[in-house]
Amino acid sequence: MMGKILAQLLICFWITLPFCVTEKAKERSARQRDAEFTDKYQTCMQGVPGVQGRDGNPGINGIPGTPGIPGRDGLKGEKGECVTERFEDPWKPNFKQCAWNSLNYGIDLGKIAECTFTKLRPDSALRVMFSGSLRLKCKTACCQRWYFTFNGAECTGPLPIESIIYLDQGSPELNSTINIHRTSTVEGLCEGIQAGLVDIEIWVGTCADYPRGDASTGWNSVSRVIIEELPK
Repeated sequence: MMGKILAQLLICFWITLPFCVTEKAKERSARQRDAEFTDKYQTCMQGVPGVQGRDGNPGINGIPGTPGIPGRDGLKGEKGECVTERFEDPWKPNFKQCAWNSLNYGIDLGKIAECTFTKLRPDSALRVMFSGSLRLKCKTACCQRWYFTFNGAECTGPLPIESIIYLDQGSPELNSTINIHRTSTVEGLCEGIQAGLVDIEIWVGTCADYPRGDASTGWNSVSRVIIEELPK
């Protein structure tokens, strides 16, 4: 009896086993299709974003790169202009005038007048001018010379500054009556004078190889000496 029951159970097991296996296979296939559908057509809403993370620690320096290829020389530029800059103090005018009313100097030899000037630069030149009435008279040929001195000496840079009046012998009767006074000038530039106080004087003297006559300076009129310092 027991063997018969066991045989029936085995028969039933063998009959139902294929159906059970088939159902499990179908179940696995359905779950796989559902998963593929969910991955492909995801319709779920996204959640709230999380808190932003902190910055990481700075990284270390990388390995230095290799040197680049040297560049080529550029085109040659145009030749520039040569400019020399000079940084000097601006030139300021420096001049002086000394004037006299009616000197009426009748001397034939000696100093007539003087004017002291302050020279500011050692490399400048002095322009001097005397303007006044001059006269010379004599019965025989004579000559007088009016000239400048600088600190007691005539100019040597380059030559003396002078003017002369010469009167020919002519007729003794005629020359004895000539007495003409004319406004004349003695003017020139003198270089090589040091800076500082300079005593500038106007003198009258004789000409070389000629006798002196009767000279007169500054008769009945204004005489003046003008001094100006000029850049070289």
